[in-house]
Amino acid sequence: MKKRSSTSPEKLDRKTVERNRRIHMKALCVKLTSLIPPNHFKPSKEMLSQHDQLDQAATYIKQLKERIEELKSMKALAMSSNNTNNETTNTTTDDFKLPVFELRDLGSSLEVLLISGLKRNFKLYEVISVLQDEGADVVTATCATVGDKVFHTIHAQVKVSRVGVETSRICQRLQELIIC
Repeated sequence: MKKRSSTSPEKLDRKTVERNRRIHMKALCVKLTSLIPPNHFKPSKEMLSQHDQLDQAATYIKQLKERIEELKSMKALAMSSNNTNNETTNTTTDDFKLPVFELRDLGSSLEVLLISGLKRNFKLYEVISVLQDEGADVVTATCATVGDKVFHTIHAQVKVSRVGVETSRICQRLQELIIC
């Protein structure tokens, strides 16, 4: 009968697997924390324990979910009032003039919201080019059509966080592009 030594390959494999699992989990936590805007964290990220960082990330996600629900209810209300207006007057009335443009600076990331009509649309690649020219990498870009309106949402990450981006310049360039 062979006696197993304490350094058997099976035991080393379990240790290695556990170490790799912990390294992977730490990397995932760092990635999650990097996605949360810096203005959401109360003290600086470095001063928080990993557990506190995860708690604040969960709080931030809950706030985003609440904001989504709020926006969905506002959309439903707007759609129902628009349908009511259309039934009574047989004309489409807009509460706002198209195109609508909004730029949100979230610290190391940007969010661009654009609403245009089907007849007066712009080229999305031009908007992305402006963001890239000004030092931001586009992470996601979504497009949705509701009725006669086209909604664009673009999320961009600042290339060099120390340098940042000049949001006033981006705003000016995008307004020139969209309103033209």
